[in-house]
Amino acid sequence: MEGNGTGNDKVRVLLADDHPHGREGMRDIVGGAPEFEIVGEAANGEQAVAMAAQLAPDLVLMDINMPVVSGMEATQLIKAFDPRIKIVMVTVSDDITDLFEAIKRGAQGYLLKNLSPSSWLEYLRTVALDEAPLSKELAFRMLQEFNGGSGSGSARRPGQQGPPGGRGPEDRAHTALTQREREVLEQVASGGSNRQIAEAFGLSEHTVKNHLKNILQKLHLDNRVQLTRYALEKGLVKE
Repeated sequence: MEGNGTGNDKVRVLLADDHPHGREGMRDIVGGAPEFEIVGEAANGEQAVAMAAQLAPDLVLMDINMPVVSGMEATQLIKAFDPRIKIVMVTVSDDITDLFEAIKRGAQGYLLKNLSPSSWLEYLRTVALDEAPLSKELAFRMLQEFNGGSGSGSARRPGQQGPPGGRGPEDRAHTALTQREREVLEQVASGGSNRQIAEAFGLSEHTVKNHLKNILQKLHLDNRVQLTRYALEKGLVKE
């Protein structure tokens, strides 16, 4: 597990759920893993935003449906003041519409409440290392969004917003990507994990991580979700 820049190798986690039993369940799973440290608990979206600003956690587990400020709104607000904070939505439903909306608002991924504790921890570890792939279903939904709902072609709708950070720097930086980096970028946007990408190109996972680090730096982006949005907006991934 990589350090978080604070001298603490643990991933600092904020829990946000309006149900005490929901927070207790997350606390039991995450608090029992040595690589995670729970730094706070919020009972609604408004508290989650305030505590994220105060505590600067590495990761927020955010229930989608909460009072005062919803999990969706809280995610967008947190990302606005600190895009480095990773947010994973926690939900009882796998409704693709909700999950897609969460990704658009800046979430790095999602967890279903009925998954096993081991599945939770495995997924959160990949998120903490920025290795969690975006599902192919969500990637396709993003592709449809960028293409006006048609699901094919690569043209962007007039006035449609591109990936975070604006188009100018990314357009210029795209030409600086090597051929291998472009291939890795396409695999990421297609839902490939680091291991799958490594196997596809006969590389080590360490080499894939280095490629991803270089791609993110060149494109001035922060994570895999933004990379996926970028690749889809550029028409690098087809239906």
